[in-house]
Amino acid sequence: MGRRWGLLVGVLGAVWLLGSGQGGRQPAESAAQRCFCQVSGYLDDCTCDVETIDRFNNYRLFPRLQNLLESDYFRYYKVNLKRPCPFWNDISQCGRRDCAVKPCQSDEVPDGIKSVSYKYSEEANSLIEECEQAERLGAVDESLSEETQKAVLQWTKHDDSSDNFCEADDIQSPDAEYVDLLLNPERYTGYKGPDAWKIWNVIYEENCFKPQTIKRPLNPLASGQGKSEGLCVEKRAFYRLISGLHASINVHLSARYLLQDTWLEKKWGHNVTEFQQRFDGILTKGEGPRRLKNLYFLYLIELRALSKVVPFFERPDFQLFTGNKIQDAENKMLLLEILHEIKSFPLHFDENSFFAGDKKEANKLKEDFRLHFRNISRIMDCVGCLKCRLWGKLQTQGLGTALKILFSEKLIANMPESGPSYEFHLTRQEIVSLFNAFGRISTSVKELENFRKLLQNIH
Repeated sequence: MGRRWGLLVGVLGAVWLLGSGQGGRQPAESAAQRCFCQVSGYLDDCTCDVETIDRFNNYRLFPRLQNLLESDYFRYYKVNLKRPCPFWNDISQCGRRDCAVKPCQSDEVPDGIKSVSYKYSEEANSLIEECEQAERLGAVDESLSEETQKAVLQWTKHDDSSDNFCEADDIQSPDAEYVDLLLNPERYTGYKGPDAWKIWNVIYEENCFKPQTIKRPLNPLASGQGKSEGLCVEKRAFYRLISGLHASINVHLSARYLLQDTWLEKKWGHNVTEFQQRFDGILTKGEGPRRLKNLYFLYLIELRALSKVVPFFERPDFQLFTGNKIQDAENKMLLLEILHEIKSFPLHFDENSFFAGDKKEANKLKEDFRLHFRNISRIMDCVGCLKCRLWGKLQTQGLGTALKILFSEKLIANMPESGPSYEFHLTRQEIVSLFNAFGRISTSVKELENFRKLLQNIH
C-alpha cells in the first residue's frame, strides 16, 4: 500500500509541476517534445545522426543481439559481489528482496564454461594451457630466487594490465560466483536516495574531467550534470561516456519499474513519470535531453569497438565454448552475422581523433583517461544494492573492454593489414561483459522508441 501511495503522489506531483510550467502557465510543448525535441540530428563530435542509429539498432540489430545474449555462453557471468569498497566503509546494504542476487549452483553452469581453458582447438588449447601454467608461480624457472620468481609474475601482470581500462575481479577467488543474468535482470529495485547519489556524485565529481569552475549537486537527477564545455575532445568524450552510461541505466530502471507489488503478484513495466523525472527538459532544466544524446554517443563508441575487433572473433580456432558443439557452432555463426552487420554500419565513430598530436602529451592523456576509468570500475564495489552492483560492474567492464579494443597498441599494430594479432587477447569475462553491456545500450535505444510513443499521449 505504501509503495502504491508513494507512486501515486509522485505521479500527481509531476503532473502538477508539468501543468504549471513552473510558473502557472501550460507549456506549449508536449511531453514527448520536452524529452526528445533535442534528441535528433547529428551528435556532437560525430558524423552520425540519431535517426540512423534508431533505424539500424531497432530493426536490424536488436532482435538478433537479444537472441545471442540468451545463449548459455553469454548468460553466465562470473563476478565477485563481496569485494570491499576501497574508498569508504559506511556502505548501507540494501535489504530489499529485489536488491538481492541469486548466484548459480555449481550444477547449473555448463561444464565447458567452468573449465579452466577455452578449448578453441587442440592446438590452441595446448598453447593456452602452457600460458596458464607459465602464469603460475610454480611454473616459473625454479633456478630463479623466490623473489625474482614473484617479480617475473608481477611484470607479466603489469604488461597484461597496461591495456586494461578496468580493475577486473579475480575470478579464481572463492568469493567469485557465476550469476545467470537472465534470472537476475536489471530493473528498478527501490535503491535510491543519498546512498545511490553518493556513488554517482563521486564518479562525476572526483573521476570525470571537468573545468574547475563547475560545481555539481549531490543529487545527480538535479540540473548541472551536462556541462563539459571548455574540455578537449578526449576529456569531453570521457564525460559523455559516463553520462551516457548513467542515462542508459536510468532508462532501464524506468522501463522495468515495479508498478504493482502484492502478495499475489509483482508487475513490472514502463513508468512514464519516472522517465520524465530523469529526462524531461523542464524537470531537469534542459539537462535530460542532453543525457539522452550522450547515450547515443556511448552507443557509437561501443559499436565502433565491436566493428574493430571482428578479426579476433573470425579466427578459425575461436569458439564460444560451452561444451555443446552444435550450439557453440550455431552461436558463433550468429555472433559473426551480428558483427558483420555492425561492420556494415555506414557512420562509425572515428577513434583516430583521440590521443592525436604530440606523442608525449597524447600518451599522458591516454594514461589519465585509463586510470580515471579504472577508478570508476573500483567504485562499483561500493554500491549497496547487490543487483545494481552486478549490472554496474558488468557494464563498466563492458565499456572498459570496448576502450581497450579501441586504444590497445597490440590491436592497432596488427589489424587490419597484418591480420588478427595473437598478442591481443580477450578473456571470457571481457567477451561476456562487452556484448552484454552493448546489449544494455541497444535495449535503451529500443526503449526510447517505446517511451516516445507513450509520451505522445501525454500533453
